[in-house]
Amino acid sequence: MKLALVTGGVRRLGAHIAARLADAGYALALHGHSDAEPDVELTEALKRNDTQWHGFVADFSDDGAAADLLGAVGEKFGRIPDLLVNNASLFEYDDAGSLTGQSLEKHLKINMMVPTLLTTLLADQVREGEQASVINIVDQRVRNPNGDQLSYTLSKQALAESVRSLAFACAGKLRVNGVAPGLTLETEDYSDDQMQRLAINMPLNRLSAPDDIAVAVRYLAEADSVTGQILFVDGGAHMKSFDRDFMFMERR
Repeated sequence: MKLALVTGGVRRLGAHIAARLADAGYALALHGHSDAEPDVELTEALKRNDTQWHGFVADFSDDGAAADLLGAVGEKFGRIPDLLVNNASLFEYDDAGSLTGQSLEKHLKINMMVPTLLTTLLADQVREGEQASVINIVDQRVRNPNGDQLSYTLSKQALAESVRSLAFACAGKLRVNGVAPGLTLETEDYSDDQMQRLAINMPLNRLSAPDDIAVAVRYLAEADSVTGQILFVDGGAHMKSFDRDFMFMERR
């Protein structure tokens, strides 16, 4: 049985990814920022599959969090993960007029530095002749950015660029790939009507669904000849340029 570590894996998109991996027979190490209790749908998937799993709490703004998390997973399961899904991220608003060094540093640490450290620490523990897989969850905006959520965007651009570098640097031990979702799960910032109008703006006239992302993650986890790639799963959003973040578009 393979073991997957999913950061931010107990809520929202991370929970959908974890549920798909549970259905595929993975044991799961599920990370949460302040708690590690799976949401209702993920709990059902864990029970349905009789999944071996454990929750881990770690604040990625803390120094040493990456090493501590990977060490705790190894201690609990007695082995390193076969799959690391770097899904956890910080998403706070700023733009060129409000960006601060503190905001930029915090986004870079959580969204780029910790995933990179988890990746290199994992590579260091892979035994000779074996191979693990890493999948970074980035964002379709890395292809055509706008000025909103600037610290977040810069950190995701850095994470996206790290995919090729780490895929080459760790090629003997890891395959490293990325999945770039579009707008997938609405928040309180969106209305249902707005989401429908936004979907029509996409080349495929649809937004990405959580299971679309989860399917892409599973594909890359099992694609033994694929590394250094970013798979955009976004209804085609990356092929268009948008002046603002989606939350400011199609409001009525």
